[in-house]
Amino acid sequence: QVQLAESGGGSVQSGGSLRLSCAFSGYSSCMGWFRQAPGKEREVVAAICSSRFTDYAESVKDRFTISQDNAKTMLYLQMISLNPEDTGMYYCAADGGKGGRQLNLGGTRYFGLTNYWGQGTQVTVSS
Repeated sequence: QVQLAESGGGSVQSGGSLRLSCAFSGYSSCMGWFRQAPGKEREVVAAICSSRFTDYAESVKDRFTISQDNAKTMLYLQMISLNPEDTGMYYCAADGGKGGRQLNLGGTRYFGLTNYWGQGTQVTVSS
């Protein structure tokens, strides 16, 4: 059974930092972070496989870092130099070891990364 629960969201001023956490149970080949701003579709911002192979959307590359703890029970997204364009609901996601929808990120093909979702955590960045 795959379960995900995000935490760590909040309000921060431009240039600030936040670290999002996702408590995970079950199995997943890869995990990722998505975000959705009002009026926009949900987009993938970062993904990680085998706790070392990572990819990022161009809009967050060099500012966001995705990582896992050694036990793979926690997924993190360290965000620095935040700007208002980073505002949105952030979701932790997992494939659960199953294939599915294909996504391309950083030249890597991901399958089923949208199979499972957490409830989301809100990030608001003000000027």
